[in-house]
Amino acid sequence: MKRFSYAAIAVTLAAFPVKAAELTVATAGDQNMVDYINQYLGPLFEKTYPGNTVRAIGTGPGDSGSQKLLERFDAQAAAKSEKWDVDVAVVHEKFVGPMVTKNYLDKYRGDIDTGKLVTRGNAKMALGTNVDGYVMPMFNSQTAIAYNPDLVPNPPKSYKELADWAKAHPKQFGYNGIKGGASGVSFVMGWIYAFGDTDANTLMNGPFNPDDTKKWDGAFKSLADFTTNATLTPGNAGTLDLLSRGEIAMGPVWVDMFYSWQASGQLPPTMKLVLPAPGMPGQPMHYVIPEKTAQKELAEKFVALATSPKVQAEGIVKRFNWYPGIDADKVKAELDDATWNKLFVDISPADLAEKGKPFPIAPYNSAILEAYEKSVK
Repeated sequence: MKRFSYAAIAVTLAAFPVKAAELTVATAGDQNMVDYINQYLGPLFEKTYPGNTVRAIGTGPGDSGSQKLLERFDAQAAAKSEKWDVDVAVVHEKFVGPMVTKNYLDKYRGDIDTGKLVTRGNAKMALGTNVDGYVMPMFNSQTAIAYNPDLVPNPPKSYKELADWAKAHPKQFGYNGIKGGASGVSFVMGWIYAFGDTDANTLMNGPFNPDDTKKWDGAFKSLADFTTNATLTPGNAGTLDLLSRGEIAMGPVWVDMFYSWQASGQLPPTMKLVLPAPGMPGQPMHYVIPEKTAQKELAEKFVALATSPKVQAEGIVKRFNWYPGIDADKVKAELDDATWNKLFVDISPADLAEKGKPFPIAPYNSAILEAYEKSVK
């Protein structure tokens, strides 16, 4: 099959003729995801491949949006539809595994040139399911520890150092538990990666062993002790708000929210980020192509364009403060120094590759949350 190079984006349709068609792109996520396709990516694709049009469909925010896409695929598979009505879908990580195991997706990544620019492991394993070749990350969202350098001149570089720091500075670390937003959940998962007696790779990739849940008592006892010295915040935004007012000195945040708050003036420009060892979870949104798309060639061109270094720089990094879905070092040449220095100086591409972790597979994830509820008051 023809490989579509990101270097060929500027080549006109006269050189690579394709039959004009309408490409249907269905995306889970907030309205900004639909706007991104309608206002930026779609028009760019139509300009690059004249005569073709892009139609964006939003299926709703959060997991429910991806669930609706899975149900849509279930229905078309049950109806034995020869061609499906979605050509490209953008879905959350946890729904890619079921789509692959049900044989709904095309294994296309090796057929587009940007496929070789993917470096993160979440493009190979999605919460315990091998999805290698079936997905291209649209972007990677990542959690990290935000801190005030005036109060924390030498930030902890590991969870162990962080635990020691919080003990010495009561109530200066804030996090939102597990019910006030996913940054707190991510912090808890990172704690178990660091201190649990189950190998972190097993938690992230499986297989699930129920006996492992009995090995976390020490980790949760230490987390309960840690939490008594911490400030519980009301949510993702609450952590940022307390940081901005100086009521806490450190706390887990989503990196894109952190930079958006700084850009709007809600957070002092001096605030910084650190990603402690062994790492914290983040999660991607993935481009997938249904195996029974009616526009396979055009769908591959769309994803190749969307994951090219230039589009990742302009569309993903500059517009949303998200980390790119491809190797950040390949995106660097397309970014001005100010943008690069904002997003990648505190947390480098090497940090992301080493310490940007996936969430645990579903049964471990559920077991950890249940154990937290019982252990941490």
